[in-house]
Amino acid sequence: MSYNVSPVGYVRSCFKEKFAIPRQPHLAPAARGVLELVPPFDQGEAVAGLEQVSHVWLLFLFHQALEDKPRLKVRPPRLGGNTSMGVFATRATHRPNGIGQSVVRLEKVEAGRLWLSGIDLLDGTPVLDIKPYVPYADSVAAAVNQMASAPPEAIAVAWADTALPQAHEHALRLGEPLVELIEQCLAQDPRPAYQVPPAERVYGVKFWDVQVRWHYPQPDRIRVLEVVQDL
Repeated sequence: MSYNVSPVGYVRSCFKEKFAIPRQPHLAPAARGVLELVPPFDQGEAVAGLEQVSHVWLLFLFHQALEDKPRLKVRPPRLGGNTSMGVFATRATHRPNGIGQSVVRLEKVEAGRLWLSGIDLLDGTPVLDIKPYVPYADSVAAAVNQMASAPPEAIAVAWADTALPQAHEHALRLGEPLVELIEQCLAQDPRPAYQVPPAERVYGVKFWDVQVRWHYPQPDRIRVLEVVQDL
């Protein structure tokens, strides 16, 4: 038996590319976005009472990772990308039905819009449902996950002399915590876990409308080289 579902809205996110998105929500609190609801959910009635809630669960589609053939085993980045695990033992993007879930902070509620932070969602992500976070039920003090018992260790992020003023300038223009966003996302070390790049290799990613470029002068250190508007 099959079922059809339709999005209740779409996320307008600071993340314009999959690369460098934190692998879990709240690893980058400065990551912000807006969930724009579609009819009939864009009316105030659909979100009435949600202003009493600090966090919400979003059920969404990994719309750029949908696959026709289900995977039974995947290689989660948390384990270095070289160890296979059953798909249901991981939160890998390669899901049987392409469904993901994230708990995010609800900053503001408007008719037709939810303002969010701590997101890990790509721009344009279709959202299937929204549920309020319930602390007494959703937080399990005795829960155990031996594969991910603690947040990933952060890598040091430094700035080239010209890069930090560039980031501050664009942060003022955008009205967004761009410096914090860059530091929080790059500290998660977005390169593949099995890759140790040469110091001269430059990586890049787009946050909001700016391109951020960096390299690894040392294997365990990032240096942001420039932050320029993507025209």
